[in-house]
Amino acid sequence: QINFVACQLFALLAAFWFRIYLGPSHASSAVRHAFATLFGIYFAVFCFGWYSIHLFVLVMMNYGIMNMASISNIHRYSFVVAMGYLTLCHISRIYIFHYGILTTDFSGPLMIITQKITTLACQLHDGIGRQAEELTAEQNRLAVKTRPSLLEYLSYLLNFMSIIAGPCSNYKDYIAFIEGRHVHMKLLEVNWKQKGYDRLPDPSPTGAVMYKLCITLVSLFLFLTLTKNFPMAYIIGNEFLDKTPFLSRLGYLYVVTQAAKPKYYFAWTLADAVNNAAGYGFSGVDEKGAFRWDLLSNLNIWNIETATSFKMYIENWNIQTAAWLKRVCYDRAPWYPTALTFILSALWHGIYPGYYFTFLTGILITLAARAIRNNCRHYFLSSVPLKLAYDIVTWVVTQLAVCYTVAPFVMLAVEPTIKFYK
Repeated sequence: QINFVACQLFALLAAFWFRIYLGPSHASSAVRHAFATLFGIYFAVFCFGWYSIHLFVLVMMNYGIMNMASISNIHRYSFVVAMGYLTLCHISRIYIFHYGILTTDFSGPLMIITQKITTLACQLHDGIGRQAEELTAEQNRLAVKTRPSLLEYLSYLLNFMSIIAGPCSNYKDYIAFIEGRHVHMKLLEVNWKQKGYDRLPDPSPTGAVMYKLCITLVSLFLFLTLTKNFPMAYIIGNEFLDKTPFLSRLGYLYVVTQAAKPKYYFAWTLADAVNNAAGYGFSGVDEKGAFRWDLLSNLNIWNIETATSFKMYIENWNIQTAAWLKRVCYDRAPWYPTALTFILSALWHGIYPGYYFTFLTGILITLAARAIRNNCRHYFLSSVPLKLAYDIVTWVVTQLAVCYTVAPFVMLAVEPTIKFYK
């Protein structure tokens, strides 16, 4: 954990330096690629020592696949090899270390690299192996028309901004950032002359970075206080289960689930800030004319905490992973896309039994929530009081459904999960 925080803070400083002194106007794309790659490799070795070899082995294996496999099968081979290697590493943690978390747990970066490898493979397949009319609008926009060079490939997968905690981004967006086209492309979507500008503005990420750093500090404080004082294990203690009324158990379940969130808020928001500090993550202009730096944001805390549907909650939690699941699985699944997407999500997270309890339960909750919403919601839209009552009830139900679903994700093992569900 100390290595993680130290690397991310150093990456933040390096990102500012990268944007100021190695910006597109000061350095060539090759220099920017090389610097981002070398620093990323250094961070990986610093954090994970010899375990970092797993990252480099997987990257080079898939570089070989990308250059030797037929374009019609490149996405299949890349997916099988990347997910297979990741799963083998997950299995070693279960059966060798018996549910223990390694002090040098390299699975996080390996999970991010797996996302990037499969994302690029699918987008290469779309760009070279399929006709434009076969693609959705998003697939057309993100399709990659030429195989990347080795330097571009390594930079995309191993750059210092995302190697430790992600997030996964699209290959074309990353290349546009390195080449200095990233912000310009987004700004061209707005008619600036109508807004009184003679030329394109030059948005700075500093404000967005400072705001996100404030969120990380609050999250760190909550982690050091709430998370330590409200452990998930307490809700399966015999004394708690025997003496606590049912509604009180539900209330405490909500509290301990809330207490488990700050570490994710901290890690993902800090990772987002690192990318923004380097000048990556600009997503355009909102309705009020403010510059947005949320292209790579992994969560929307307000929407999570106020979600009135399971779908809304999921869409605002681990956003980039949800986008990856949609692009490589949901949009391409020949049948049962919802079920296959949840199963892939469980497999990607690892092979702890608790993950499968969570994601298989998530399938049922999603289908049930969808059915209730489609059949009942329209009865409550006729007046403001009815809609408010509906929103309050669905907020309570959604939050408790999430708690019920994710508790096994935190507990990991079978025995405490069964005890909790009983």
